Amino acid sequence: MVITKTPFRMSFFGGGTDIKEFYEEYGGSILSTTFDKYCYVTVRHLPEFFKYTSEFVYAHTERVTSIEQIQHPLIRNCMLYQNMHHIRLAYDADLPARTGLGTSSSFAVGMLNAFHALKGEMVDKKRLADEAIYAERVLCHEAGGIQDQIAASFGGLNRIDMDKNGYHVSPLVISRERKQELNDSLMLFFTGFSHMSATVQEKVKENFQDKIHRLQKMKDMVDIAQDILTNRGNLSELGQLLHESWQLKRSLSGGISTSDIDLMYETARKAGAEGGKLLGSGGGGFLLFYVEKDKQLYVKKALEKLLYVPFSFETDGTRIIYYREEDAIKF
Repeated sequence: MVITKTPFRMSFFGGGTDIKEFYEEYGGSILSTTFDKYCYVTVRHLPEFFKYTSEFVYAHTERVTSIEQIQHPLIRNCMLYQNMHHIRLAYDADLPARTGLGTSSSFAVGMLNAFHALKGEMVDKKRLADEAIYAERVLCHEAGGIQDQIAASFGGLNRIDMDKNGYHVSPLVISRERKQELNDSLMLFFTGFSHMSATVQEKVKENFQDKIHRLQKMKDMVDIAQDILTNRGNLSELGQLLHESWQLKRSLSGGISTSDIDLMYETARKAGAEGGKLLGSGGGGFLLFYVEKDKQLYVKKALEKLLYVPFSFETDGTRIIYYREEDAIKF
């Protein structure tokens, strides 16, 4: 039996520049972190005592006699990809799916990590990220970028740069006190709406050439944000930069924001938030705000109808938290 624990991520700057159509031509950059909300994947071999050969428990329960019968596309394709059989898999998570936190990619990374471990293979973080990207973007034909899989696999507060030759992960080198100051200045709220990331991403690709200059500006903000964080700039500047970035992002597609989300955002700003953004591709999920400590109670009060989610940054990425060797099953 194997249990993996894989973090969710929040992207601060550069979102959208990790789409293949952009970064292979212009280069992409992302500034993001993982935090202490996780998905857990438990995998074991299923004893051959049942009428079905594999069982999968997530939001639904599936029992099948062949891999081709699996309804969940990511599970089905990863099972075929890794040649897995006679499996019992269970998924659990601290936060809901389809909410802009890279949950599907965290699941992909955690599941692949568990599959390898069950086969007695220990693989590195880059391989897990690469395989998760391949599973989601190629095998499942899901629209989107590559930052989520990389963040979930590597973990930590990182700059991720990518181009036609691949990607590179650079941890941001800042003091523990500086990182804690950033963490303490961020507030996370659940809007109550979920969304399909791939649907929003497809809308962003419409008239893509017309949006190139805005994506380039969003990429440039990664440099500015890194400079603020690493050169002891006033962190409130980061809040203002988040606001500018959000205005650019929401202009990419009408599906990124809604009138309800716009109202929530403006309510927080009026209560004292310097800036913020909707995490993920847009359409729903979680709102992240930069708020100075002396104004956080006002923002929490203004958004009292929303669920406030305290969090802390994490650095581990995906990891195996339980491993018990099983006898190999031959097929």
